[in-house]
Amino acid sequence: MAKKKQKTEDKSATQYEAMFLLGAAATAEPEKGIETCRGIIERHGGQIMMIKKWDERKLAYEISGQKRGTYVISFFTAPGAAVAAIERDVKLSEEILRVLVLKADHLNIDEMKAVEPQPIQVREERPSWDRPPPIGMEDRVPRPSNYERGADRNRPPRRDEAEMGAGKE
Repeated sequence: MAKKKQKTEDKSATQYEAMFLLGAAATAEPEKGIETCRGIIERHGGQIMMIKKWDERKLAYEISGQKRGTYVISFFTAPGAAVAAIERDVKLSEEILRVLVLKADHLNIDEMKAVEPQPIQVREERPSWDRPPPIGMEDRVPRPSNYERGADRNRPPRRDEAEMGAGKE
């Protein structure tokens, strides 16, 4: 009898980066939010390398009725199957609105510690006629009006204009 190949589970840990978005409750108690994120990761076999509050920002649109959110960034190692379980736990959690988990094999510990949010740049809104033209449209000029094109110059007067002018004389 031939021996069956036994499947060996690959339990090698991969390095991940996770960005958690927590609701407004985490603004008052950021440590509680960080501990919630830490608990979810460690519950599924992850080893935390670094976790910290990243930033608090106004959201582009409301998520679950929340207009502001606190971001927590974490770097951890975990088996590949743990990522789906972490995302499932986040969906079940009422404290955490969203999560994004990415592979972070290319980062070392110094780069992880140096992660900081970019400052928000306030853009001044300008009227549409004052904006620069879109890329590729710089050489185009505005179309002239009908009068500037000469459409009205050599046409005879309309019938009602001719009748009105004839009646005045």
